[in-house]
Amino acid sequence: MKRTRGSVKNNSTEVCQLCKRSDNCPEKYGEKIIVKEPQLTIHYFCLLMASGIYQRGEEDEGVHGFLVDDIVKEVHRASRLSCSSCKQKGASIGCSVKSCRKMVHFPCGQQLEFIYQFTDLFPSFCREHRPTQTCAVPPTGPLSCSVCLDYIEPILSYSVLKCPACHGSWFHRNCVQLQANNAAQFFFRCTICNNQDSFQEEMHRMGIYIPERDASWELEENAFVELLQVYKHCDAFTCQSSLGRDFSAQSGKFEIIRCSFCGSSGTHRKCSSLKANQNNWVCSDCKSVVDGSATLPRHIHSPMSERHEKRKRLSSGNPYMQSKRRLLHTSPRGILQELSSQISGDQPGGPLQVQEGQVLEAALSLLRRPNFNPERGLTVHFAADHQHHGRGDLRRFFCHLLRHIQTSAIFKGPDGEKNLALDSQAVRQDRYYEMGCLIALSMLHGGPFPSFFSKPLYFSLFHFPKDFHFSLDDINETWLIEKMKKIKETKSVEALRAAMKSVSEYLEVAGCNREVKTFLEKYAVLDDMLNFHMMVRMQLPLQRFREGLRTLGLYDQVQMAPEAFYQLFCFPPEKLCADSMVAMFSPQFSERQEYREREEVTCKHWQQFLQECEEGRCASSLEDVLVFATSSDAVPAMGFVPSPTISFLPVADPSYAFPQRQPDTNRLLLPITPSYAAFKKNMEYAVCQVTVMQDP
Repeated sequence: MKRTRGSVKNNSTEVCQLCKRSDNCPEKYGEKIIVKEPQLTIHYFCLLMASGIYQRGEEDEGVHGFLVDDIVKEVHRASRLSCSSCKQKGASIGCSVKSCRKMVHFPCGQQLEFIYQFTDLFPSFCREHRPTQTCAVPPTGPLSCSVCLDYIEPILSYSVLKCPACHGSWFHRNCVQLQANNAAQFFFRCTICNNQDSFQEEMHRMGIYIPERDASWELEENAFVELLQVYKHCDAFTCQSSLGRDFSAQSGKFEIIRCSFCGSSGTHRKCSSLKANQNNWVCSDCKSVVDGSATLPRHIHSPMSERHEKRKRLSSGNPYMQSKRRLLHTSPRGILQELSSQISGDQPGGPLQVQEGQVLEAALSLLRRPNFNPERGLTVHFAADHQHHGRGDLRRFFCHLLRHIQTSAIFKGPDGEKNLALDSQAVRQDRYYEMGCLIALSMLHGGPFPSFFSKPLYFSLFHFPKDFHFSLDDINETWLIEKMKKIKETKSVEALRAAMKSVSEYLEVAGCNREVKTFLEKYAVLDDMLNFHMMVRMQLPLQRFREGLRTLGLYDQVQMAPEAFYQLFCFPPEKLCADSMVAMFSPQFSERQEYREREEVTCKHWQQFLQECEEGRCASSLEDVLVFATSSDAVPAMGFVPSPTISFLPVADPSYAFPQRQPDTNRLLLPITPSYAAFKKNMEYAVCQVTVMQDP
């Protein structure tokens, strides 16, 4: 960790201005720092997790990029906030879910089982909203912690974690945190399967701090002193030295000669019959390898290791420890544009070829390419098209892809209010992960919002709205609705027992089958059935869907601002109108006055044409016109890049009587037509020609 030049120093007695504790425990609270001017003491972790401060300086400014004036303001802000645990003032850390109002001191948050993520924007999550792990196959038999080897209860919780790669390594939170403190970033890995990348990523997500330094054993004094020693031991079958195998003369027949290949075996000259001028000697182990008589173990890539390598490439490529810096935008569109800035270059394997009616299949084949990288740009070619329009074809591809996704087998429910469906084949094929990944790629490559999510699905994914409760209307299985309605309509305990008996098998599976004493207990039974049906039995599909949405960091940003994205995921986009279309396209007028006058007349024709399209007096709709210009029938999730523009075709050339399109740059070229009737006729013809060909 970098230190500022002379501006900060360690101190063991001063009280931290944020958590009000004087503990000097770097493993729990981070480095304790005191600033001379003004007199200020702070724990580094308290500073990182504080909700109202960001690094606005360079690394050598203030306290590791946190400006001193900002720290003072944050201390003042926290002094007005009460801690949810100790009820004292000075709580500077809030849950990153905006609808949650819990505030804590850093140590109090640890007691309340907050999860602090030491990555990206350093978010914090309370017990209600913190990330969790899932276990697809429960372990059988007793387990021991893979770090301390003590018995461990195989139930995932705040205190018990597991490896995401091998699923066989379970450990106590305190044990794996101690391991991380000692091993640090370069040596911290699963003790069972030795996985490092996905293991560290998961531990970051679950709130384990991984120091960015060398391992503790490498920081000890004289840690590498053994590297300065040379091997001095005779390994000959029979050593002829009377002074023993460790004796080595400076020269002569009892000088130890080391193996020329490995250097970790030796022999006296006399013991191996070496001549006085012979310095090249090979031990028996190395000799068997050189002459080919040795059998070396082969390294085999298992299907599981290949699967994890692919998942690693699909995950965000950002470093784990980044500066805590505020996103430049807080609107959904701005957030998506910043996330999309990670995308650059060309996708390995060349353009994606899309056959007629095979949009979803083509997208899945792209994900399954062995060298697919989500941080690379995409190029799409439709087999039926003779011309390619770059970004326009990409927007068109994702528009059709989202329609195919919401009608796929993993979704169920009415149009615009889709829930995840439980499909065992989709679970085996990991289709939930793939669909989540495709939705994330669509939003960050210029596709539309997935505005077909139901409110229960959004709540299950992002825990918003906070006061949301499941109801019978959220269930799509008719037979179950009928059974639950009978339970709800009961007026006596006998009727309730009879209604529960008719669905006893389901209640047994759900863990809701119990003896009831009053008919009012029906509400608790119904709540338990709803929670099981919508959440518990869907735990694995929801978890894999979340992991897919994490591609390029999308899920984490939505989770931090669920209210802002709520309208865009769960409600249809605003219907296009003539005024919004006029405002969307910026005309590029000529500088010469005589040309500009004609272009302004054409702009009036354009506005009138859009108005008639909205009123239904044209053969084309506003969506058709937008498809003609941009290859998309809706505004993309992150907006059009670049912004749509209107240019004007030359007046004299009769070949320019019809409008032209450049969807790659969102550019519409209009002909200079004095008559509105001719303008409308030519526009309708050109738009219809394109929209008829747009369905792949």
